Amino acid sequence: MPVRPPYNLGFTATSLRLELARVVAEARAATGDWEAAREHVLTHNALQAGSASSAIRMERELRQRLRTLTDEQLRLLISAPADSAMAMAWLSVCKYSTFIFDFAAEVLRAKLDLLDPVLRPSDYEAFVTARGPEHPELGELSPSTQTKIRTVLMTMLREVTILVPD
Repeated sequence: MPVRPPYNLGFTATSLRLELARVVAEARAATGDWEAAREHVLTHNALQAGSASSAIRMERELRQRLRTLTDEQLRLLISAPADSAMAMAWLSVCKYSTFIFDFAAEVLRAKLDLLDPVLRPSDYEAFVTARGPEHPELGELSPSTQTKIRTVLMTMLREVTILVPD
């Protein structure tokens, strides 16, 4: 089986955090430019991070996700009711992270098709194990990184209310 490009697993910097995604999207809308938005968010500590390094990591992750959205989708994220805005935040992370996209396409779709609203730890572990041959980087992660990836993904699923994690 050919090895695919490695997964980008940097999404652990923050979960969906709709309120923070809106801050970054609003800065982009106000400035018309992603770089100017980045400067504004970091200069004004708009994400209310406890440290500069945390602010930089969260802003970078949110900006990279939001850059995948169209201007109309960004407007929805900014001004739509919470459920529609959350859908845009989820769309951005699925478009940005192939790991999360693959998980949603494979695991979540199967769960929804079966009307099974509970995501069990075994569902996640089976996905990671099945992806191992084409993504050896998954097997090279430290236990703490593996836990962080699973925790942030489960937090995202709770935020978007797609499934009820077990």
